[in-house]
Amino acid sequence: MEEHRPKSWLSRNWGWVLGGGCLTLIIIVIAFVGSIFFGVSKMFTSSTPYKYAMEQTTTNDEVVSLLGEPIESDGIMQGNISLKNDDGEADFTIPIKGPKGGASIVVVATKNNGEWIYEALYVQIKDTKEEINLLDKVLEGN
Repeated sequence: MEEHRPKSWLSRNWGWVLGGGCLTLIIIVIAFVGSIFFGVSKMFTSSTPYKYAMEQTTTNDEVVSLLGEPIESDGIMQGNISLKNDDGEADFTIPIKGPKGGASIVVVATKNNGEWIYEALYVQIKDTKEEINLLDKVLEGN
């Protein structure tokens, strides 16, 4: 006479265990990538060059007339920023938009002894490719 043993819980549910494990791994990877993305974005938006570029853009009459108000960031920034003590470098592009259209702010700056020196700071209008130099306004004020 043959004895018939019932299957174990694991042998009856191995598909669910495997699927749940894969799903958990996928969720962990997505959370990890998301936290890195959020950290990098936060580093950019809290930097002095980013804040300065947005301030110069939103107060520039020519940019405001072309894009309208409010002007806000629109997407993922590209480029890099590096800081070491009182020195650093920034070279990035901020996509922006207003009610009348889109543009990008280009920022190139160097930090020496705690002070940011801007080599390039301009807005490039998406449709016309027109460049509006934001450093002219700063230099006129000096």
